[in-house]
Amino acid sequence: MPLVAPFRTSFGVETERDVLLVRAVTPDGDGWGECVAMAAPLYSPEYADGAAQVIERFLAPRLFALDDVGPLDVARALDPVRGHRMAKAALETAVLDAWLRARGESFGAYLGAVRDRVPAGVSVGIMDSVPALLDAVAGYLDQGYLRIKLKIEPGWDVAPVRAVRSRFGDDLLLQVDANAAYTLADAPVLARLDEFDLLLIEQPLAEDDLRQHAALAGLIRTPICLDESIESAKDAADALLLGACRIINVKPGRVGGYLEARRIHDLAVAHGAAVWCGGMLETGLGRAANVALAALPGFTLPGDTSASDRYFAQDITAPFVLDDGHVAVPSGPGLGVEPLPDVLAALTTST
Repeated sequence: MPLVAPFRTSFGVETERDVLLVRAVTPDGDGWGECVAMAAPLYSPEYADGAAQVIERFLAPRLFALDDVGPLDVARALDPVRGHRMAKAALETAVLDAWLRARGESFGAYLGAVRDRVPAGVSVGIMDSVPALLDAVAGYLDQGYLRIKLKIEPGWDVAPVRAVRSRFGDDLLLQVDANAAYTLADAPVLARLDEFDLLLIEQPLAEDDLRQHAALAGLIRTPICLDESIESAKDAADALLLGACRIINVKPGRVGGYLEARRIHDLAVAHGAAVWCGGMLETGLGRAANVALAALPGFTLPGDTSASDRYFAQDITAPFVLDDGHVAVPSGPGLGVEPLPDVLAALTTST
């Protein structure tokens, strides 16, 4: 699926999304899950083709071997296979979607959603120039987005943040995301971001180093949010107890599924920490599930729950649209959305 514009982060530039979908067919109904692994193993060790292979060879056979499969059975059945959380999440989501559709219950109701719409933020990639960045941010604010997230990397940090804050004022909800591009030696540079009153700085250091994030937290005032470091509720507990972060970006695919994502939400609420729902350039299928998760009570910050047209000129479901800065939570059974058959057929490259 081609993106409406290139999306650049500290680890590369994306111009299209290679989408892996999982369909679960049960006696009572069908369900869909979306694997958020990228085409290349840059954000995480997983990648789309590898996820497809591990599902076919190792994960799906474990589900086929069960007499009956409910959503609570999936993680337990797949646990002997190490890692591959994004592939596992896609399977669990498809089974959960089918199970909920058969019962006439929505994803949001099952997870514990308390809102029928959620505030939408937008992630803005690294640009070729500050004027181009300012134009992009202005466009998103004109569309009604309530929070701006700027991707940063060494050499593209203080100046663009200063320019955005200066142009759009102190009332703008603004945060930054480094995607692990810095080291603890960069603490003086990161401390210069304190003056801009950011909501948070996301994943400044390596994903496997909670202790250095805890050390950085003592050197800067801006709250640290962890993304890549959090792959389970256990990781979330460790990070909060170590003081490595005060905020967690919950990406269900990264943590193995929406049931584990809900556990992280519950843990964070118990610890008084904030959570918000991140995005992985999902189609309408993944976006529907993310929006439902973001409607839980502990999700107090706007997430990367953008409208469909932020990334795709043509989504594979009916598009999610921005209404007064919010996106509606689907209320139909299961995910509440389904692929458009003609669009899915036109875009499918292999089955």
